[in-house]
Amino acid sequence: MISSEPTIRINAPTLLTLSRVFLIPFFLYVAPDDPVLGASIFVIASLTDFLDGYIARRMNSITKFGIILDPIADKFLVISALVLLVDLGRLSVWIAAVLIIRDFLVTALRVVALSKGIIIPAEMGGKLKTTSQFIGIVALVLMPALGGEMLGIDLYDLGLAFIWLALVLSVTSGLRYTVSFWKKI
Repeated sequence: MISSEPTIRINAPTLLTLSRVFLIPFFLYVAPDDPVLGASIFVIASLTDFLDGYIARRMNSITKFGIILDPIADKFLVISALVLLVDLGRLSVWIAAVLIIRDFLVTALRVVALSKGIIIPAEMGGKLKTTSQFIGIVALVLMPALGGEMLGIDLYDLGLAFIWLALVLSVTSGLRYTVSFWKKI
């Protein structure tokens, strides 16, 4: 159940979501020079994405503010990481651009729908896309620290494979969100 509070209420899930945004500058500052610490910060920030939703559902404290803030915080984290990877020469700018544009469009559709009292929930394709992005980003961030491989697996190839999977899932789930939006509006 979503509360329809008139004011913004700060609860545990909201604090977790805000912590994700707070960790972004630290990730960006640390990752180029200390990939292991950078990847660790990214993983911790990513875990808050799972935890905030879990706690909100468990504590029955889902709010409209949280529904809007959570995907925005998620997008800030992922976009920051993608831009960093482009800057470090580990990711093509066009791949990052497609992923970023899709995320902005889907987030905009969800916010517009929410403003009309319609909730377009996250779907499995979007969740798989996010998971693929996170794995790909971590592999590409860690790559130089581990000599390019881990357990005999080339981290660059692994990272790109997951980013490509995220790209395919991004486009397909983005189309599904768009169709769902137009059907509900």
